[in-house]
Amino acid sequence: MSFTARSARLAVATAAKRSNSTAVPIIARRWQSTAPAADPKIGEIVDRISKLTLLETADLVALLKSRLNIPDMALASFSAGLATSAPGAAAAAPAEEVVEEPVEEKTMFNVRLMGFETASKPKIIKEVKSLLGLSLVDSKKFVEAAPKILKEGLPKEEAEKLQKLLKDLGAEVVLE
Repeated sequence: MSFTARSARLAVATAAKRSNSTAVPIIARRWQSTAPAADPKIGEIVDRISKLTLLETADLVALLKSRLNIPDMALASFSAGLATSAPGAAAAAPAEEVVEEPVEEKTMFNVRLMGFETASKPKIIKEVKSLLGLSLVDSKKFVEAAPKILKEGLPKEEAEKLQKLLKDLGAEVVLE
């Protein structure tokens, strides 16, 4: 037990004896608090992230996903696992008429670079450089690391236009 914790405990005990009321502890104990003890470095990072705009936060998430090699559809595979883990529950449901719900058309798309022809690699690197604003070296690394998401959350028209442009250059592009 450190000196400050011991002196704080003594101060609380003394205050409780002087005023026959309940004492308010001076230092919140770790096991009584709901907030985790944060490293000042982590607290600073959280403060800086909380000041980011929505677009900056989206860029941060995309950069962390690519740098840490986090798959984009991790939650989708998790929910699919739950659906397949309980096949008996679906069979136990009474057979009713199948009502087809209208399928909502997707409005926002992600453009994923799947691959490229080796002869068109320089053209694709230049296009990625201009699209993402990366340096030439970073653009080359990005293209060579395919499959990767090139742009996220694009309207259908923009996504199709980008897909056509890259396919004309010799890239294999998929809209998700």
